[in-house]
Amino acid sequence: MIRPTLARVDLAALHSNLRAVVDLLAGRSRVIAVVKANAYGHGATRVGLALESAGADLLACADIEEGVSLRAAGVAAPILVFGALSVSDLAGVFDYQLTPTISTPSAGRALQSAAAARGVRLECHLKIDTGMNRLGFRHDNLARTLPELAMSPNLEIVAAYTHFATADDPESPFMTVQRNRFEGALQTLAGLGLAPAVRHAANSAALLRDERVWYDYVRPGLLLYGIAPPPLATTIPLRPALTLTSRVVAVKGMRPGEGIGYGLPTRADAPRSLAVVPAGYADGLDTRLAGRGAVLVRGRRAPIVGSVCMDMITIDVTGFAGDQAVQTGDEVVIIGPQGTDRIDVREMAATIGTIPYEILCRIGARIERVYT
Repeated sequence: MIRPTLARVDLAALHSNLRAVVDLLAGRSRVIAVVKANAYGHGATRVGLALESAGADLLACADIEEGVSLRAAGVAAPILVFGALSVSDLAGVFDYQLTPTISTPSAGRALQSAAAARGVRLECHLKIDTGMNRLGFRHDNLARTLPELAMSPNLEIVAAYTHFATADDPESPFMTVQRNRFEGALQTLAGLGLAPAVRHAANSAALLRDERVWYDYVRPGLLLYGIAPPPLATTIPLRPALTLTSRVVAVKGMRPGEGIGYGLPTRADAPRSLAVVPAGYADGLDTRLAGRGAVLVRGRRAPIVGSVCMDMITIDVTGFAGDQAVQTGDEVVIIGPQGTDRIDVREMAATIGTIPYEILCRIGARIERVYT
C-alpha cells in the first residue's frame, strides 16, 4: 500500500535538464552528474540510471556505500566518490570499480596499500583545498604534502579538482581567489610530476556564474533537478523534477478562542475551518513552516497553522466555501503546481530561511517515490 503523501519524480524532466546543461556547455566541457544524498532526495538509483541513459559522462556520490548502491542498481558509468576515505572500508572501491577522491595524505597511503595488495593500478581524483577549509590538500602546501603521493606506484592521478565556497554569492570576490589558487596549484602539480589530464571545479552555481571555471568537466547537482541555486537566475529551460503531494484526511470546525496544535501557537478569533494533512516533520517538513508556509488545495493557497507535527499538518481552509469547500480526499500539493499556482522549493526555502538543498534532502525515507 502507498501512503497518501507521495513524491513524484519526472524522469523526463531529468533528461531535459541534463540536455539543457549540455547545450549550454556547447561541447566545451563534459558533465559529472551529482547524485549524492539519495540524488538530493529524488532517489539515487532510479535517478542515476536516468541520468546515465541521458548521457551523463560520470556520476558522483558522497561515499563508497552510495557508489555500491548505484552499481547494484545497474549503473555502468564511471562513479566518482567525493568523500573522505581515511576511515572507510576500501574494498568497495575495487569490488565495484569506483573512482575515489584522495583528499588527505592518509587516504592516499590507505589506497596505495590496498591497490598494491590487489596488484592493480587505481585511477583517482585529487582534491585541492583552495580556501573552503574542508577536505583537500592545501593549495599552498603541496610541495610538502604531495611528493609521497606522486611516488605511489599503484595510484594514477587522472584528475584534480576543487570546490568553491561562495559560488552562490555574486557579491563575493572569493570565487576568483579560489580559481587563481587552483590554477596555481595545477602548475605546482606539474612540477611535482603529477599532470592530471582532467580538471573540474564548477558546481551548479559556479557553472552559471563563470565560464572560466568549466574546465574539462562541470559538476551540476541542483540544476539537474530543475532548480537554479538562489539567488542566481538562469535562462536555461529547467523543469523541476519533483512534486510532493498528499491528501486531506479530515475536515473540522474550530470555535473562537480555541487553539491548534502542540503548544496551541495559533488561536482563532472567529470560527475557522481546518483540514488535516498526513505529512509532518518525519516526512521532512520543516517545523518552521507553521505560521509561515502554505500548501495548494483546490488550486488555492491554504496556510499551515498550529504546529508541524511528526506525522501531520493542519491547514486553514476557512475561505473555501460552496462547491469549493475542501473535502476529505482532496489532493494537497506541498511542492509543485496545482491549477494556475505553484509552490516551488526555492519559495519554501526562502519562507523558512534555509536553502533548497535542505528542503529536498530532508524528504523522508518513508515517502514513496513514484517515477513517471
